[in-house]
Amino acid sequence: MPDPAPRPADVWTVGRVLEWTKQYLKQHGSDSPRLDAEVLLAHARRCQRIKLYTDFTEPLPDDVRAAMRELVKRRAAAEPVAYLVGHREFFSLDFQVTRDVLIPRPETETLVLEVIERAKSLPSPRILDIGTGSGCIAISLATQLPTAAVTAVDICQPALRVAQENAERHNVTDRMRFLLGDLFAPVPPGETFDFIVSNPPYVATEEWDALPPDVRQHEPRSALDAGPGGLAVLSRLVADGPPFLNPGGWLFLEFSPEQADPLHAIATDRPEFDEAHVIKDLAGKARVLAAQTNAAC
Repeated sequence: MPDPAPRPADVWTVGRVLEWTKQYLKQHGSDSPRLDAEVLLAHARRCQRIKLYTDFTEPLPDDVRAAMRELVKRRAAAEPVAYLVGHREFFSLDFQVTRDVLIPRPETETLVLEVIERAKSLPSPRILDIGTGSGCIAISLATQLPTAAVTAVDICQPALRVAQENAERHNVTDRMRFLLGDLFAPVPPGETFDFIVSNPPYVATEEWDALPPDVRQHEPRSALDAGPGGLAVLSRLVADGPPFLNPGGWLFLEFSPEQADPLHAIATDRPEFDEAHVIKDLAGKARVLAAQTNAAC
């Protein structure tokens, strides 16, 4: 957006700024330039996105234009929109996000839907979320399953604080517990669950440099990079999870589509699981491993 005061015919209205920003971000590599423009302008104006359209012909005050310029500049340099505005929608809920947590993504909703489908018939399902990050999985499950008790674990204290704040925002703290530690380490001995869920690190180290710059440069590497092949954490969850599951309990893990075959093989080799199968996301890509423990174990 040029700085000089525009002529009356060139007033920087909401609609004009949206169009200019969309084109600018498109030229700078955004794969969703219109959405980015709307989210950023709504944030700069401190309004809901729908208000942009009811105020389409309204001129922007100088202070809003200045704030928007800074946001657009940072987005054009590959800074994620969610970090710029401090929140992201997931499963129709609004989640606070900081640079200590991964940005929630739509494909992870597949895992949430699968758990809800199996848990809704249980009177009081017990759920363990490993590597909770923003808490988007654990909190979405808690809101959809009003009798569930959910334990959320993360190795990063700042991330756990974000998850706790999100739980307070969505009024589910009375049914949630937050534990600090690595995978199953902080879970009290002898505790078992009906469901263990996780969106763990699964990016292969050798693929790191090929990630989009907004991911590679800004999201926490410790929550993404899982070593050569990307299977290290997934393998640990499959191996160490069964003792924490009730008979007939389920393990649900998100993974990258190219990992489907090796991860499925790892799970089917475990005698504790009666079955293991791969679930596709809404884009038709293999995304979630579902493994059920022996009902008699």
